[in-house]
Amino acid sequence: MAFIVSEITIYPIKSLGGISLQEAQVEERGFQHDRRWVLADENNVFITQRQNEQMALIDVQLTSDGLVVSHRVKQIAPLSVPFEPQTAEQQMITIWDDIVRGIRVSDEVDAWFTTVLDKKCALFYQPNDSVRLTDPKYSITQKEHTSFADGYPILVIGQSSLDELNGKLEEPITMKRFRPNLVFTGGEAHIEDSWKYFHVGSAQLVGVKPCARCVLTTINPETAEKGKEPLRTLTQYRNVNNKILFGQNLLVVETGKISVGDEIIF
Repeated sequence: MAFIVSEITIYPIKSLGGISLQEAQVEERGFQHDRRWVLADENNVFITQRQNEQMALIDVQLTSDGLVVSHRVKQIAPLSVPFEPQTAEQQMITIWDDIVRGIRVSDEVDAWFTTVLDKKCALFYQPNDSVRLTDPKYSITQKEHTSFADGYPILVIGQSSLDELNGKLEEPITMKRFRPNLVFTGGEAHIEDSWKYFHVGSAQLVGVKPCARCVLTTINPETAEKGKEPLRTLTQYRNVNNKILFGQNLLVVETGKISVGDEIIF
């Protein structure tokens, strides 16, 4: 049975809306532009929907010279975020157990997010020379690195995995709940759990660790409303050592381009 890429999504600003693409370039730290920006509080600690579910209502678009950010509900003009930060201010951003160097984008950008989220915050960009190594326990060469993602460059989930889950839920959910970069068709549910090295497009990736899921999956990405699903149901059949697993974390072995419709080759 063939495994075919059906969706490619990047999330340029961590925990904000994703951007669906037909093709994307795989770089050493993940897809180009994916999670290269992060919002941080006054203590330079990263902010996600875990602390502020209203972040789910902020959409992001990709343009030739940067990002355009807009709020789905609030009456506020869209914001332009340039690819190149407008300040030279560098800060060390705390993200989980890591300290990552970022460059603050601009006063205008900070003011927009502070207004929209009703919380003083700043947007930081991770420059190319800011290297955040992945967990050495799951590293291949001990040189793999990533962006402001939770821990790994790329997340893959099979459509069959979501289909099986939706068969157990009273109300089906979309793949947006799990924020994967790659979705594929083919194979039985959770076949991606066992994936190791594979080629897709001109890139080579390797599966290193199933993804442990958190409360963020219980936030409806369309409404920002919080519930108990899908974690309540997943606990019944995807609980391993008190971690609820859904999807597989990937490292980049060879960079290249991946397109929707590409076959995944082992």
